[in-house]
Amino acid sequence: MKAYVFPGQGAQFVGMGKDLYESNEQARELFERANEILGFRITDVMFEGTAEDLKQTKVTQPAVFLHSVISALVLGVEPEMVAGHSLGEFSALVVAKVLSFEDGLRLVAARAMAMQKACELNPSVMAAVLGLPDEKVEEVCAQIDGVVVPANYNCPGQLVISGANEAIDAACEKMKEAGAKRAMKLPVGGAFHSPLMEPARVELEAAIRATTYNKPICPVYQNVDAKPYTDPEELKRNSIAQLTGPVRWTQTVQNMVADGASSFRELGPGTVLQGLIKKIAPEAVIEN
Repeated sequence: MKAYVFPGQGAQFVGMGKDLYESNEQARELFERANEILGFRITDVMFEGTAEDLKQTKVTQPAVFLHSVISALVLGVEPEMVAGHSLGEFSALVVAKVLSFEDGLRLVAARAMAMQKACELNPSVMAAVLGLPDEKVEEVCAQIDGVVVPANYNCPGQLVISGANEAIDAACEKMKEAGAKRAMKLPVGGAFHSPLMEPARVELEAAIRATTYNKPICPVYQNVDAKPYTDPEELKRNSIAQLTGPVRWTQTVQNMVADGASSFRELGPGTVLQGLIKKIAPEAVIEN
């Protein structure tokens, strides 16, 4: 079985999607529809803007979503299973026909703005921890005063933690003492996938509840527990929980392999997920 996977925030690059826009009429129509929905020409920023322009929250998340989804729609993929990393889960929901292109884009735009507001309310950060077992990282986080939690289970030996600034500083020191090869803060705007995103979760929940979720054409493996879902209400519930819950990417790939995935195809900017999958499931065939 072939699994399709979709990247999250951080995969963006200047010029992303320009070749699609210029070479394919369907892609051009979808990009122009996105410009109308968003109320600004995101294509100008994606194709010709600066890296700094592209890092704006209101741009980054819709840009990665658009590159991923439009690539899939132009290729006419008929997936047997899908998953996305963080933001990429919304790309997966559109490709699995749970969400329409328009509704998916509106939710991603709402998600981006809600997360930006939550970051401004609670100054916070994330940090990458390399070279420790997941269990050890979880143990250290539990010992720290303040909010700090495992946020992204990216692959064995690579886990991102998320939380309040002082708690992250303390956790990074403890991780190094525990034998981590590296424990370094990341250049992100806040503590994504942590309890500090609760204001964003509440705001996004209203938007998700008001959006129609259809039955998918294939199982969607969701971040919060790495399990496959096909029930629209369960998919909706997990989309809401995602903002404050961890991204269980290691477990997601392991579950997809266990359920019959023999090859993975990453659709969207960059090759980050391909690198992670090689470490999680070395036997899998990987394409982009």
